[in-house]
Amino acid sequence: MREFIVEADGGSRGNPGPAGYGAVVSDAATGETLRETAEYLGVATNNVAEYRGLLAGLRAAHALDPDATVHVRMDSKLVIEQMSGRWKIKHPDMKPLAAQAARVFPPGRVTYEWMPRAENKHADRLANEAMDAGARGERWSESESTAELDTAAGGTAGVSEVPGVDAGVSEVPGVEAEASEVPGVADDAARADTRAAKAVAAPGWAPADMGAPATFVLLRHGETPLTPQKRFSGSGGTDPSLSDVGREQAERAAAMLARRGTVQAVVSSPLARTRETAGIVAARLGLDVSIDDGLRETDFGAWEGLTFAEVRERHPDDLNAWLASPDAEPTGGGESFAATAVRLAATRDKLVAAHAGRTVLLVTHVTPIKTLVRLALGAPPESLFRMELSAASLSVVAYYADGNASVRLLNDTSHLR
Repeated sequence: MREFIVEADGGSRGNPGPAGYGAVVSDAATGETLRETAEYLGVATNNVAEYRGLLAGLRAAHALDPDATVHVRMDSKLVIEQMSGRWKIKHPDMKPLAAQAARVFPPGRVTYEWMPRAENKHADRLANEAMDAGARGERWSESESTAELDTAAGGTAGVSEVPGVDAGVSEVPGVEAEASEVPGVADDAARADTRAAKAVAAPGWAPADMGAPATFVLLRHGETPLTPQKRFSGSGGTDPSLSDVGREQAERAAAMLARRGTVQAVVSSPLARTRETAGIVAARLGLDVSIDDGLRETDFGAWEGLTFAEVRERHPDDLNAWLASPDAEPTGGGESFAATAVRLAATRDKLVAAHAGRTVLLVTHVTPIKTLVRLALGAPPESLFRMELSAASLSVVAYYADGNASVRLLNDTSHLR
């Protein structure tokens, strides 16, 4: 039985950013290089690129000899530990790729070993060549000598049509229930995922060298019992939980975000309705929830729990002042819109720095989302009263390295219909 060594690597210039992978198949007995393969992926993360490199290397080895054993060596601790079964695979982008890799050869025929980055130069060079070619608008291609080696070994010049290698994951034990609902199961779907990620992360009118922005997907929490009654519900009130309708809305948002597959982290306001919404979504995405107090709703003081008409009747002068000036506070020492904006700007800057180049779901409230959109547009404070923001709606703002921002979406509720 032949034994192959597969060395693979992947990289992303921006994480996510322009990405590519490289893989090398060599003969374990002689050390002879039998196959090189690489591909430019468009915009993807480092981890996705590394998994794609592993998958390509395994498929190349299978094309050479489907009865061989394979020893994989990579400098990605994450991939090696997850494929060895020692670490749990939680991220939805990783699960289908890991499942595909596990299916190329029968169980027990592939072993995994971590190696230092300095020893993975061959695959690293191929990955960078693929990224360089992609930047020039070209495709990386194998050398003729490698293709000849494939033919002499009885393999094929390509690896995308390996017979008997099913790109699906429904038969992989312990993976099917979660992975079947995640895009990217087949190669074509994986490429569609890459295009979707590129659509979210591409810099639009920004210069080409600006790099991938920090993209905030802003999810308003689902309905609470107070929402349909249009009552003031801030951070100083009763802190209501979601209603049954609100939980259903959160489930629908979670399903849509799982299909998109681009969210890499979830951050929530500390209030009960946002934590519950975030928990439902994060469970579907296989992610943990971080809490940031800066994302809490405005404190509406004595107006908490009242309708607009009730506030108009009980506190008319304070309400008129509040509508006229962002510096005015609600009755009873609530938080002004100006103070909310200062808090949100600081929270925004902190999160942008922490998640540069990533897509992050922020689960928060009406005023914080409207404020982030207003600040991104450079709009005046009164614009807060001119935006509609439904329960469980989605908005998107991207932040670039030069400090500019781009509003990509506002109040999308298509997933609720």
